Parts: sequence; C-alpha cells; structure tokens
Amino acid sequence: MKRILLIATGGTIASAEDGNGLSPALTGEELARSVPEIEGLCELDIVQPMNIDSTNMRPADWLRIAQVIREGYDDHDGFVVMHGTDTMAYTAAALSYLIQDSPKPIVLTGSQQPMGNPFTDAKINLYQSLVYAADDRSRDASIVFGGYAIAGTRARKQRTMSFNAFASVNYPVLAYLRQNKIIRSGSVAVAAGLAEAETGVCQTCVAEDAKAPYCEETESVGCETAERSNHASAKVGFTRPRFFSAVNDRVCVLKLTPGLTPDIFRLLKPDYDAVILETFGMGGVPELGADGASYQEAIFDWVDSGRTVVMTTQVPEEGLDLGVYEVGRAYAEHPGILKGGDMTTEALVAKTMWALGQTRDPHELQSLFYQTINHDRVDEW
Repeated sequence: MKRILLIATGGTIASAEDGNGLSPALTGEELARSVPEIEGLCELDIVQPMNIDSTNMRPADWLRIAQVIREGYDDHDGFVVMHGTDTMAYTAAALSYLIQDSPKPIVLTGSQQPMGNPFTDAKINLYQSLVYAADDRSRDASIVFGGYAIAGTRARKQRTMSFNAFASVNYPVLAYLRQNKIIRSGSVAVAAGLAEAETGVCQTCVAEDAKAPYCEETESVGCETAERSNHASAKVGFTRPRFFSAVNDRVCVLKLTPGLTPDIFRLLKPDYDAVILETFGMGGVPELGADGASYQEAIFDWVDSGRTVVMTTQVPEEGLDLGVYEVGRAYAEHPGILKGGDMTTEALVAKTMWALGQTRDPHELQSLFYQTINHDRVDEW
C-alpha cells in the first residue's frame, strides 16, 4: 500500500463560518476523517505547516511547503497538498520549479465549498487526489480538481463558484478522473513524461544544451541534493528530484491598459527586480503613453539598468509572438527581455522568482528561464 503525506494548509476546504465570513478552521486530521472512503486507499500521514486563506499565501510559504515535502520525501510515495483555490495555481507552479523532475507525485487540491457544506465538492476532490497520488504513473506537481489532473505549470482558476474551477491553459489535461478511475491523456508530451517515470531517464539532465549545468549531478546556487534512501530506491526507475530553496520575490505583474503611462517603470524600480508585462494581443506595446512618453525608452531603460522584463500576453489562450507586429518586434531580441511564449502568468511569476533566486547573471537567467519544466512551455514555432 502506498504511503502518502497529506499536507494541510487551509483554504476553503478547511473553512467554517465564524460570523465574519469563511475562514480556515478545520485541521488536516478533521478533513481526512470527513472522507471515510479514503480508508484502505493508502497509508496516510498528515502534517499542517499552516492554516491560512490562500489569499495570504506568500513565496515564503511556498518554500515552507517545499521543505515539508523534502523532509518527507524518502519516507513517502506521494504528496497531497490541501490548498485554497485562489492562489493554488501559483503554488502548483512554484512547487514545479522548487522540486523538479520528481518521480513521486505532488498533488494540490481544494474545493469551492467547505468540507462541512452539504453540497461540497471537497470530498470527491480529496478522494480523487489521493487516488491520483497513489498511482504508479503519476509524477511531478499537478492539480487534481473537479475530475481533472492538470500540470502544475498549466493551471488557471477560471471560475469563482463552479466546481470545475480550473482549466489547463495551452496544454491538454494530464488525466480525467471518474470516481476511482484515472483516464490518462494520450498526448505525445504526456507520454514522454510517463516514459521518464518508467525508465528513470530524465530528459532534462541528458539534454545537450544550456540545461546541463543545472543538472542534479552538478553544483549550483540554491540547488540542494540529498542521498537516496533504501526506501526511495526501491521504486523501479527512481531518479532523485532536484530541490531548490531560494526565490526572489521582487517580481510583479503589470497589465497594459489604454492610457497607462510608461513612468510606471520608474516608480517600480525601488521595489522590483523583474516585471511580468502583460501586453496586448500577440505582444503589442503602445508607442507612447497618455503623457506622450515613450514605452520603448522606459522598457529599455528598465532592462539596461540590470532588471528583467518578461513579455507575455493578457489574452488567456495561445500565447505570445513578438515577431508578428511592428508594435512588438522591437522587443523581440533586446537583451534582458524574456519571452513568455504560451506560459500562464501564474507560471511566469513563479518561474521568474525561482530563476532570479538562483542567479542574477543575464545569460544564466535566460538559460534557466527557457528550460521546459513540467510542461510549462511549448517551443516557439
């Protein structure tokens, strides 16, 4: 029987009404007891590093959750993190970068209604998350919610009330869950990930490109490896994940709107090292702001001062291509400007924080950023 570590962090799933609105109240043990169907499904250990509304989840809390997983990694076959839905996609992406190439699944779940609500989705979500975490073919960070398993870097909360709260953006779902059955996607990319799990060969580590210096077999700032235990090595094809323990949270998201002035970049300089810039359409940036100032001058000044701009689009589907329109082409190859491609904003925030936590060297930063990690980007066409 698989041994799963259940990590309770709060969220709607643990919430109750106290007269001031819903707030986390139930413990991990109480939540597990609310789903008696999980008895016999797996051997369950429960920890509670925090009990908060996910609105209050910070990058420091991502590191706490990652540390809990690291400390329990050798003694468990999988991990389920109960989490609030509002920032779950950010945490799932962050864990994808803080714990890379994990042959053991790290599953995030939660609910749109509290566990105590008579019409809650909490029970089936927790049950199916444990089913997915106990399956031999599951790996890496993912969200299991509303009958879907979504790669941790591809999830976005699309609905505030409906039970199918999350969508997989620009990438197929990893699997569908029907009661206790898992129906996996047949996509080539997912199949390749499963092949890694079954063979123990990490495609990132064998790649003959800039990814190699950050393989687990070499040293790098912020990357920590540990010895394998007999328990962990007993899994066929087991490969040790790469754990990271540093992020730079001086990253913000700036959404372009008509009339926004380029001076915003100057105002952000004291507090931020990187901006995720949500452009119009496929990568359009206005020539001038409402005050007549040049956006190009403001953005180039930002990156020339040693800071980073990550260009993405505010359109939810299909991604960025700076080379199509004149209003975007000037930014396509400028040093210090990174292209988000088809990645979600949530993944871009987490990846930029992770990459800046490892290095400030522009070339190393670019190398880290353009690695494909847990299905987070599809190579540009």
